[in-house]
Amino acid sequence: MEPVGHHLEGARVSDRLVCASFNQDCTSVAVGTKSGYILFSLSSVEKLDRIHECSDIPEVYIVERLFSSSLVVVVSLQMPRRMNVYHFKKGTEICNYSYSSNILSVRLNRQRLIVCLEGAIYIHNIKDMKLLKTISDTPSNPTGLCALSINHSNSYLAYPGSSSIGEILVYDANNLCIVTMIPAHDSPVAAMAFNSTGCKLASASEKGTVIRVFSVPEGERLCEFRRGMKRYVNISCLTFSMDSRFLSASSNTETVHIFKLEQLSQCSPEESPSWSGYMGKMFMAASNYLPTQVSDIMNQDRAFATVRLNFSGQRNVCMLAVIQKLPRLLVASSEGYLYIYNLDPQDGGECVLIKKHRLFATDKLDERRDSNFSYGETPTYAATVARKSIVPSTSTVPGYSEDGGARKGEIIPEHEFAVGPVRLDDENEFPPVSILNN
Repeated sequence: MEPVGHHLEGARVSDRLVCASFNQDCTSVAVGTKSGYILFSLSSVEKLDRIHECSDIPEVYIVERLFSSSLVVVVSLQMPRRMNVYHFKKGTEICNYSYSSNILSVRLNRQRLIVCLEGAIYIHNIKDMKLLKTISDTPSNPTGLCALSINHSNSYLAYPGSSSIGEILVYDANNLCIVTMIPAHDSPVAAMAFNSTGCKLASASEKGTVIRVFSVPEGERLCEFRRGMKRYVNISCLTFSMDSRFLSASSNTETVHIFKLEQLSQCSPEESPSWSGYMGKMFMAASNYLPTQVSDIMNQDRAFATVRLNFSGQRNVCMLAVIQKLPRLLVASSEGYLYIYNLDPQDGGECVLIKKHRLFATDKLDERRDSNFSYGETPTYAATVARKSIVPSTSTVPGYSEDGGARKGEIIPEHEFAVGPVRLDDENEFPPVSILNN
């Protein structure tokens, strides 16, 4: 079960769970099983509603839903070189593509579909599934690490530029050209994620001690956070909140770190600086005379909030979302559970576990038992409740609905990139594919 996007793939899991992934705006979670896949709605904390269940595709290890549309991309362990694109509400296959080696990851936004192999990346046009570009000279990428901006107007794609050091190549998937190379880390990159607008890119190396955030497309380092110094860890998931205020990092340890992205306010001449301001300036001035490594450590921020998981050593995937007007951290574990934590946006600290859902149930008794499982009462944050939800509901996302999707074989005239999102309407659009590729 990886992120980036926001996925959990290829882990040793329970008898039924193979993978899990959140869609781009965290309105649903998709689960791959030994017999198919399941889509759950994330509109409520208390209940995990099943949107759709498919039970005739064996061992699904990649399942990706495009926002809240009916378009789903599925890859099975029985045919790991073939990508199938389905309209799940109509139960029809839109198209399929086969590649030269196993598919390691798939990324989607409203303009592009990205397929990542160990030695190549394929870029498809989401409107007609036409192959636009093959990036065949990529360094060896055995985990299929890549990130795609969910903002279709700047479809930036990030992938490792080296297998030995932490270089990141940022590629413009709309205009099909390299934008910049970011020397992000000394050791190879292990995790990457764009924020919702595609103007920031977070990364972590295989050492897992430092998370850095860069501007896109400039590639300038904006800030960095220290996860810890005691031990190296395998960071498997980075994710921004939709408003880009928070960044979470999960690993193979029992702790998930949440960092707060804030620009340090500078005092104007007429303001009287505080004691903490004086001390901050002293530390900044002192860092200029210290060795680079010591200076970097002094300028790194620590976690704003943390989550203590009741397990460690397992792969997991996290997502920061607003559900029922409160900020939450969602953790899907390889043991087959979805954990929901409250995040205090004002004070941070240790997050409170408020609900645990089973991502599959062997029988009705399991479903009833898990639906009644919770930890304490939901804490209230007056400031957060009063603030309008930052994640639009499925009914307010422009151009998308639960009934999104398309008729198989319909042809749409090619046109220039739209200012707004491509509309996925069952009766009128998506995608112009009439021949299945075997």
